[in-house]
Amino acid sequence: MAELNRQFILAARPVGMPKESDFRLEESSIPQPGAGEALVRSLYLSVDPYMRGRMSGQNSYAKAVQPGEVLPGGVVGEVIDSNDPRIARGDVVSGMLGWQEYAVAAAKSLRKIDPAAAPITTALYVLGMPGLTAYFGLLDICRPQPGETVVISGAAGAVGSLVGQIAKIKRCRAVGIAGSNEKIRFLTRELGLDAAFNYKETDDYCAKLKEFCPNGIDVYFDNVGGTITDAVMRLINTRARIAVCGQISQYNSQDPDEGLRWFGQLVVRQAKAEGFLVHQFADRYDEALRQLSIWLREKRIRYREDVVEGLENAPKAFIGMMEGRNIGKQLVKVAAQAESITPLLRLGAA
Repeated sequence: MAELNRQFILAARPVGMPKESDFRLEESSIPQPGAGEALVRSLYLSVDPYMRGRMSGQNSYAKAVQPGEVLPGGVVGEVIDSNDPRIARGDVVSGMLGWQEYAVAAAKSLRKIDPAAAPITTALYVLGMPGLTAYFGLLDICRPQPGETVVISGAAGAVGSLVGQIAKIKRCRAVGIAGSNEKIRFLTRELGLDAAFNYKETDDYCAKLKEFCPNGIDVYFDNVGGTITDAVMRLINTRARIAVCGQISQYNSQDPDEGLRWFGQLVVRQAKAEGFLVHQFADRYDEALRQLSIWLREKRIRYREDVVEGLENAPKAFIGMMEGRNIGKQLVKVAAQAESITPLLRLGAA
């Protein structure tokens, strides 16, 4: 009997913080690739905050996931079989293949990865969507200048940890906000940020920001929203730039969080706040990946991965990431890379 494909589907729409019962592990036949398609065996799965919005049932910039559908997610995997000359059996690729062990995708939607250039997991982190988000969000939306002060919320996460380092490369003062003392040590000792504080042990965010940003805040990279953003907005300088990347503090809220009315600061300070999606820069991905690769090779960018073993633990990894337990990029290791590839669909019931 041929092997089966294990995949997680959305069992129920989460109410508040997701629960493991909102996900269900099912088995199905391994799909077969058609013309122009490839069959990919998952090696690593990315879990990311944006997935929470797709589970809510409301379409925004991405189509909502319906109960009974496979959970979406970026994957690095190896090609088991291919019906397209652009992708060969044995290639390592990345793509939006979902929470499953095997997936069929159009070959044109897959990006080939060179395992000799960098660890393959970086295709889901520094050399993937988080890296591109940090690169364009900081450099294109905020345009930091040497000597300016850059504040990053969610600074120890996959995107935030890269934003802080790129700010330092651009000779800025980088200040991080994160949720544990271990994360603060990671930001200041390992990544070289100028300062960082644990918001969970800080009663007055504004006072702490004044201490670490004596010349005010020129750039704010917002990953969290809520009361932290309210505090930052009180200290922005004239012509400050704010990149709104995420609002993770609000993703599990059942009622809108009505905070301070801080938009008047944009008028007073002649400042700019701009939301963005990394996909709007798709025609420049190659440019960003080349530069990120150089910084990675020169060790000007460092990274940490939080890897959970086993597809069956993907919901735990996702919930932990939403609760802020991870440092750096949260990944799920689905399988080890094979030394040689034999198409599974040609193994049979012999």
